[in-house]
Amino acid sequence: MQLKVLAFVLAGGKGTRLSPLTKERAKPAVPFGGKYRIVDFVLSNLINSGIYSIYVLIQFRSQSLLQHIGEGWLFAGPLGHQFIIPVPAQMRSKGETWYRGTADAIAQNMNLIEQAQPDVVVVFGADHIYRMNIREMINFHVSKNAIATVAALPTEKKYAADFGVIEADEEGRIIGFHEKNPDSPTIPGRPDEIFASMGNYVFNADALMEALARDETDAKSSHDFGHDVLPKLIDTGRLFAYDFGANVIPGEPPEKPNYWRDVGTLDAYYDAQMDLRSVDPALNLYNREWPLRTASYADPPAKLVFNDEGRRGEALDSILSGGCILSGGRVQNSVLGRYVNVHAGAEVLDSVILDNCDIGRDAKIRRAILGKNVRVAPGTRIGYDLEADAKLHHVTPSGIVVVDGNRSPIPVGKVTVVDRPQS
Repeated sequence: MQLKVLAFVLAGGKGTRLSPLTKERAKPAVPFGGKYRIVDFVLSNLINSGIYSIYVLIQFRSQSLLQHIGEGWLFAGPLGHQFIIPVPAQMRSKGETWYRGTADAIAQNMNLIEQAQPDVVVVFGADHIYRMNIREMINFHVSKNAIATVAALPTEKKYAADFGVIEADEEGRIIGFHEKNPDSPTIPGRPDEIFASMGNYVFNADALMEALARDETDAKSSHDFGHDVLPKLIDTGRLFAYDFGANVIPGEPPEKPNYWRDVGTLDAYYDAQMDLRSVDPALNLYNREWPLRTASYADPPAKLVFNDEGRRGEALDSILSGGCILSGGRVQNSVLGRYVNVHAGAEVLDSVILDNCDIGRDAKIRRAILGKNVRVAPGTRIGYDLEADAKLHHVTPSGIVVVDGNRSPIPVGKVTVVDRPQS
């Protein structure tokens, strides 16, 4: 029997640790990998897994996310169960509040489950970079006769203090949760690894609605799946952990480790972007069997022009998105978004440049993130004197200079942000 699956994507987080990139947009709408957005990863995973009934729950600074979904993701198939629909917070709780936690976000949209009458509900976050065959997790869920299954990321034990850790037996049955405890139990038979919760869940629909109804009446609950709802299901003996390390992605070499990154900080976001540049990247954007989908922009191809000595358009170990023009400039070990111009004598090294930026003649950019629409004046240096940079821009603990692209149109030292719509 073909199960009827309904998906909820939790896309309402503020992403404050990614500021200034999240000053005007929700974290899932932050650009990544040139032309993509963070939310594209979970939506692509769902579509590639054959799951076409998707509600995207949005909340804070949602305009950019709505615009992106509207430009490339909204569709309605000939059958009523084929759709991707953004759902703003509708304050359906008794106190008419914003979402108070992950479980409350689903509880406030219980009517959507009742209307769809699915067999299975999948609840996935929208703020991580990863590839996952969600059908395999659903098949595991069914094979175990589970009422709920939690995606579990095998992680070195030394990082246990950074995660919510799942304690499971040899069969994958969950017998405990440990919140950021360095002494958390390891995976059976793997003494150097723990199961970190990925915050992605598969539920039997009826069990989910019953659990949410109980949680809503608990005055002491924080209305979060990990903290409140799931621990109360342990005694059923039907709560399981799904090993993400065993997930098989079509088109990927079987020996290649599955990729998952939490890009919750600017340094982590930068590092994940840098993962894309190598000859054999940890995250392959070119897998045609498991494509990463996004909005369809009518962009022209990237162009590199001039071949004169000292004035040569050149890019090495980099990603260039549609509309980019390197007119005599040099780009190395970098990721460029859409419509980035790099002029003669300019150099961009080890950097992430978001859409519509203009790098002036002889400007030098190193280990930096430039937000959208930034114009760098000729001769400007960014990333070469962190003390001077810190007076004008944000500098991360690892020394990444982040130039705010959300203000407009004001000069920032020798950097100007032009006024363009945010998306």
